[in-house]
Amino acid sequence: MNATFTKILRVLLGVVLIIFGLNKLIPLNFLPSPEFSPEAEQFMNTLNASGYVLKTVGVIELFVGIFLIMRKWVAFALIILAPISLNILLFHVFMDRPGLILAILILVLNSVLIYKHWRNYKPLFY
Repeated sequence: MNATFTKILRVLLGVVLIIFGLNKLIPLNFLPSPEFSPEAEQFMNTLNASGYVLKTVGVIELFVGIFLIMRKWVAFALIILAPISLNILLFHVFMDRPGLILAILILVLNSVLIYKHWRNYKPLFY
């Protein structure tokens, strides 16, 4: 893969994560709230009512996005993002089909970048 292409993917994923992370943390919610199915709405309300789940995910997304843009600890940031991106995909597969395209995009970008940095993960498997 071309280094410029990888850089574009890394920055694109970083920007998306910063935007969605800030949206979870800033009370104004500068992104409009999408229309969810009743099941998805109930699930999101439950996560929000916990008081910490969405805020924690927002902080993680924000830091991962910053790390990706600054090119610091990229391999670590991508592994931290992996379970979050998988949960985003599963949420949209099972509860909110209209948002599935963005969920697939996030998972694909994360997977491609993990593949690109695979040499950093090889020592974990020996």
